[in-house]
Amino acid sequence: MRAKLSGGHFRMINEKLYTCTGEEALNYFKEDPSLFDMYHTGYQAQMSQWPEQPVNKIIKWLKDRSPSLLVADFGCGDACLAKNVKNKVFSFDLVSNDPAVIACDMANTCLESSSVDVAVFCLSLMGVNYPSYLTEAHRVLKPGGWLLIAEVKSRLDPNTGGADPDKFVDAICELGLKSELKDFSNKMFALLYFKKKEKSNSKTREIEWPELKPCVYKRR
Repeated sequence: MRAKLSGGHFRMINEKLYTCTGEEALNYFKEDPSLFDMYHTGYQAQMSQWPEQPVNKIIKWLKDRSPSLLVADFGCGDACLAKNVKNKVFSFDLVSNDPAVIACDMANTCLESSSVDVAVFCLSLMGVNYPSYLTEAHRVLKPGGWLLIAEVKSRLDPNTGGADPDKFVDAICELGLKSELKDFSNKMFALLYFKKKEKSNSKTREIEWPELKPCVYKRR
């Protein structure tokens, strides 16, 4: 019975996070921080059913590169990335239960412009204003810096109501990044790799961002 109640609470919070803005989510957890713990307990239970964790792919990618690279982890959860690499990692999430995690709205971080080498979104592009998170990542990335995105595969599958992955990638490139690799080989998630262009676009135009459908977990 307790497991069913916990699962129900997780699904409720999960749906809330996918259908509100980052600022609304921040205020939601400020009102009751225990909901954040409840959410992450449910999240970990869901992730335990995946045969491979996307964060481990990102950890390996970083370990294959210089530990001097500065990393910003947007939506870090329990800061797994920071705990498993030698790099300096700025870990951001809506609530901080760890001194190493900075609580904030990911659309407005404390980082200086062009200050980090790698920006990571590992299953964290939640919220109706997700483009503002990517815009912030572009701002804080150094020219030539990397943007890594791991996303639930169904959210980028038009056949199941997801966004067109090419339109999603094109929108990110409009920010001033170049697509380096699209990896859809995993059954559960996609990995997208971008590099920030050395020179910013002199002409700016409104970007047409595709809608990313909420990732709703079924009752079991």
